Order: sequence, then structure tokens, then C-alpha cells
Amino acid sequence: MAGLSSEESGKPRQGRSHSGRTARIRQAFLGTAHDVANDVRSVRTVRNSSPMPVGIRSIGRYVPDLEVSNADVVARFDTSDEWIREKLGIHTRRVARPGQLTSDLAVEALRDACTRADVDPGTIDLVICCTGTPDHMLPAMAAAVLRKAGLYDIRGFDVNAGGCAGGVFALDVGVKYIRSGDYHRVAVVIADTVAQCLDPEDRTGHAIFGDGAGCYLLEACREGSGIGPTLMRTKPELYDVAFTERQDPPGSLPNRFSGPNYMRMDGRGVRDFALDVVPDFAEQVVKAAGTTLDDVDLIVTHQANPTLLRRMVRELGQPESKAVVVADRFGNTSGSSVILALVDALDTGRLHPGDDVLLVSFGSGMSYGGTVLRWCAPEDFGAGLAGAA
Repeated sequence: MAGLSSEESGKPRQGRSHSGRTARIRQAFLGTAHDVANDVRSVRTVRNSSPMPVGIRSIGRYVPDLEVSNADVVARFDTSDEWIREKLGIHTRRVARPGQLTSDLAVEALRDACTRADVDPGTIDLVICCTGTPDHMLPAMAAAVLRKAGLYDIRGFDVNAGGCAGGVFALDVGVKYIRSGDYHRVAVVIADTVAQCLDPEDRTGHAIFGDGAGCYLLEACREGSGIGPTLMRTKPELYDVAFTERQDPPGSLPNRFSGPNYMRMDGRGVRDFALDVVPDFAEQVVKAAGTTLDDVDLIVTHQANPTLLRRMVRELGQPESKAVVVADRFGNTSGSSVILALVDALDTGRLHPGDDVLLVSFGSGMSYGGTVLRWCAPEDFGAGLAGAA
């Protein structure tokens, strides 16, 4: 980690050549040197100001009970189970049932996080929802979550981080509200039902995407634990690599806010971005946290698809055993995917207090963010925190 990385010097790493790399991807990759300089300055400022340490008190998840197998996809489209497993690494995915809204998934993830921490939801000060597939354009989905949870004296609002990048972007928003000193317990709920806005003829999209929700429950924590410096970037020149396209409504005059919404994704563009940009960005994230890739215990990235995820880990020079993979069972659930992976690691005994976790999310925009979490123990919060003071 000594000296400048390839990203800081503005030169691409040696040994990375991927067919089909577009000029836009190269430009985005080479343009990160300026971002690195800004990030380093930001991290230095954060460290000098000794910000309040914030940790994840609890995490919760919810996935619909409706499972769509590869056989179901094959029955509908001209594809094969072998192709899906080889190219994507996905076996099944969960999708919302008819009438099951994004807020329905979100409120269950919120309840799960509170149950795991034995926390009364009524003690939450703020609910931040992150979604690209809200129930309605207005009001904020957070209002629907609060109403369905029976929480009538709590404020809430939405953020849209471009879908898949929300796993880190929305987390950072919640952290900053805790650090303001005005909010002591913040719930960050990330939920999407992307499988409900796919083109009926898009066989790849139906093979990739699932629906799901996750929740971070944030509080101030003991010094030396919690969420490290967070780096975030956006490459708007890659705007059309992944976006939701609104179609003209059939049989009526077009309205800019009417008509079907279909998810569009340039699979090759996403792959090239993930393999050319994300690995070097991950190195900058661990450097900002004062650690190295070799020293992190787990690597949790956006679950674009298991095949791509494992290739990214190899690009980092790390063993695949460090990666947490859940997209093989749940599909790509957009912003909630990193939370689903964290919950899985916790429930299977792979995540323990004191472990360092590299968390990286990326999605449409193209936007990407990362941080290193030092997983907290229960005594790092509340009475335990006060006793340590």
C-alpha cells in the first residue's frame, strides 16, 4: 500500500485487460485521480475533527416468500439453466407478489432490525428510506413505512441514490444525522422491487433481478468501532449504463410521468465498470480507513451477480472465501443487497464483533461508494458506551 496506487497516479493497473471495454469506461477510470485527491482531503478533515463514532446497532432484512427458480425463467424465455448458472451464478430469486409494495418489504426489514436488537421501534428518532421504486411519486415512501409500522410521532424522508449504490450512500446519510447530535437512533431502510419494473421481453433482467429490503439501525458507539471514513463518487458520463426508462402510455397522449417504467442495463458496461473501476476504488477505501485489503476479514459488495462478484474479489488479489454471496439465492436486489449479505454473514457465524468489513456498493449513475466497518458488540452501545466513558 506504500506510495501512490495506480488510481492516484492516473495510470490504469497493469494486467487488467477486458474485451469490450468502452472508451467511456476508460475515461471514467482515468478520471478518478482528481476524485482521490478530493477524498484524501475530506478524510483528513474528518480525522482531524474527531467525529462521533457511529456503529450499526442492528441489521434487518426481508425478502418475499415467492421464489422464482431458473426453471421458471427457462419456461418463459429462450434460455437455459446452464447458461444462467454459468454466466450469472444465480439459482433462484425472490420477487414480490401481486399487490406487495416496496413499503411492505421495507417495514418488515425495519421490524426485523428492531427485533434483533430488542429495540422498541417507537424509540427511533428518524427513518430514512432509500429506494428507486417507491410506492408513489409522492409522498415519500418513509411516510408509508411509518404508517404501516404504527409510528406516528417520528419523522422520515426518502433518498434516491440510484438503486444499487444506496447500500453505502444511504448509510452515510444516516451516519451524518447521528453525528449532528440531534438524532440518537436512526433507521436507514433500503428497499426496491426492481423485478416489478422489467420489460416483459427482457430475459436477462428477469434472470438477474429480485426484490428485497434491508435496514441499518444506527447509534453512537464506542471509540474504535463502527463505520469508518466513507468515500463516494459519481460518473455521470456513464448515466445510460443503467437506468429506468419510462415508456409512453398506450392509447393516450404521452405524459412525462405516465407509462410503464422498464429497467435498462448495459450488462457489458456494468461488467467493465465493476472490473476496471471498483477494485482500485476499494483499495482507496481501505487506505482511507488506515488498513489494507489483506487485513479486512470480509468483503461485502453490491450483489450484481455472483459470477461478477467473485471476479471482482480475484481482481483485488483476495481469496474468494472473504466474499459474502447471497445473490445466488435472492438475485440482484439493488440497494438492499449489501445488507442482505451482512445479515447472512451474521446469521451464519461469519461476522463477529471486532471484524473489519469492506463494504462497497455501486449502481446507476454510475455511482459508487465504500467504507470499512468495524463490527460492534452490544456493549459498544447505550449503557455499555456510557460505562466506558
